[in-house]
Amino acid sequence: MISAEINYKIQSADEKDVFTHLKKCKENFVPALDKTVNIADYSKKIVENSVTFEAWVNNDLAGLIAAYFNDPKNVAGYITNVSVVNNQAGKGLASRLLKNCISYAAENSFKEISLEVFYKNEKAIGLYQKNGFIETEKKNDLIIMKKYL
Repeated sequence: MISAEINYKIQSADEKDVFTHLKKCKENFVPALDKTVNIADYSKKIVENSVTFEAWVNNDLAGLIAAYFNDPKNVAGYITNVSVVNNQAGKGLASRLLKNCISYAAENSFKEISLEVFYKNEKAIGLYQKNGFIETEKKNDLIIMKKYL
């Protein structure tokens, strides 16, 4: 079997790309993404306000990290989304995208990146820990994790 080439990009996905991707991934979130946000509104917000780190396979958005780098005063970034479509899971896309996001933050003089993760999402927590994020706070059912750069 021929494996498809993965192309990594920044800021190339449009609102439709993000919406289609998030709909495909919605059940991978804990809890399911459509239980916590309106996916159409969230897609629009991501495209308009975040920096997107993307993995493309055969012209389909297979992996996405969206991060806000809009706090230059505190030089703090915030990851709002990490998602990979099921048929590409386990291939290292999320790790590579996370590394791309961290590099972008460092290159732009940010000092930290934070994120929130549902306390039962062990797979995601493991990914973040593997990439140097540490738990800094608990807020209801969420764990706040940070990586200091």
